[in-house]
Amino acid sequence: MEILLVSQYFYPENFKSNDVAFELAKRGHQVTVLTGIPNYPQGKFYEGYGLFKRRKEIINGVTVYRTFVIPRGNGGGVRLAFNYLSWAFIASLWAVFMALFKHYDAVFVHETSPVTQGIPALMVKWIRRSPLYFWVLDLWPESLQAAGGINNRRVLGFFAWLTRLIYRNSDKILISSKGFRKSILDKGDFGDKIVYFPNWAEDTFAEVGVSAIDRDKIKSLIPTGFRVMFAGNIGEAQDFDHVMQAALLLKEEKEIKFVIIGEGRKRQWVLDFIQANGLQETVCCPGRFPLEMMPAFYREADVLFLSLKDEPIFSLIVPAKVQTYMTAGKPIVAMINGETQDVIAEVNCGFSANASDYKTFAKHVMQLKRMTPEERHAMGEAALAYYEITYQKTVCMEHLFEIIEKRS
Repeated sequence: MEILLVSQYFYPENFKSNDVAFELAKRGHQVTVLTGIPNYPQGKFYEGYGLFKRRKEIINGVTVYRTFVIPRGNGGGVRLAFNYLSWAFIASLWAVFMALFKHYDAVFVHETSPVTQGIPALMVKWIRRSPLYFWVLDLWPESLQAAGGINNRRVLGFFAWLTRLIYRNSDKILISSKGFRKSILDKGDFGDKIVYFPNWAEDTFAEVGVSAIDRDKIKSLIPTGFRVMFAGNIGEAQDFDHVMQAALLLKEEKEIKFVIIGEGRKRQWVLDFIQANGLQETVCCPGRFPLEMMPAFYREADVLFLSLKDEPIFSLIVPAKVQTYMTAGKPIVAMINGETQDVIAEVNCGFSANASDYKTFAKHVMQLKRMTPEERHAMGEAALAYYEITYQKTVCMEHLFEIIEKRS
């Protein structure tokens, strides 16, 4: 089949769109990707890429076309809006040109934010009548309001209209979280189009070859003790205000060490909070490290934690972090509402508190510390077993092949 994958983000940026394209190509399909010049998350074009550099290339058998995009810069609101809209506009022009000269048997959209990534795909759909598969990884306009702080009724109304338009023209709407179903049905009678298609962990997390990484170096970066570890974006959505309140409650439990790995807008606030509240002994922020190092960091953790703010949209999401944590075979403690709580309870792989409930979150950390290593190991093994049957990449890819190849 001739398959067009539409995504603003693609290799060397680290997104699931990479796996989808490369795995479809391995299956024997002719895969073309319409994407932007890579600039996430640094906010500037990657070295070797630019307006006149590497606008077309072949990667792992996949033909990649990169349209111009205004770099996202520091991720501020105005700059981010220009980033989103510039790519959608220019990529849509490219999509029209591509559709006029080539037929695609399927168009697949990898829809992290923004939803405007669906516009170029609509062009191909309307010109060629190609089946459109829209993979929802972020709900709009809800995300615009919850994470972007946008409350203008006209802006939200426009994006609600655009989202409905894309859903209406999609042959299948793939959802990464079961909780997304209600939001999509609220926008129209799309029930017969919805297919559950979850995230998976990158190959880096599934591979065993962690021994190649200098474990001694990693141990030198984090304190000894009962390590409660986070890895990822340290942003507003992750609710570090309440995470740090939990760390403050456990300040006298010197054996408990919160290890916060990553970067983000909230990191400096976390560092300032540590300094202002004398948490240097119990909270560590070693910085951002390559994805390839994460399995080795996870191996040194006793517990892995995640949190999201108390926003309605976040109760519908199972963050991709859940899948990567499960590959580590470690217990998970969360401060989050909704579907993630249900998954943790179903698998019996840890404990969860409601979003913002830092007191219960702190109690769960203590509860895990007081458990025997064997009890924690059993929780971690349950997480790993669930990952292998539900979230493993090969399982998810086989499902995707069935959806696209059988039109089911």
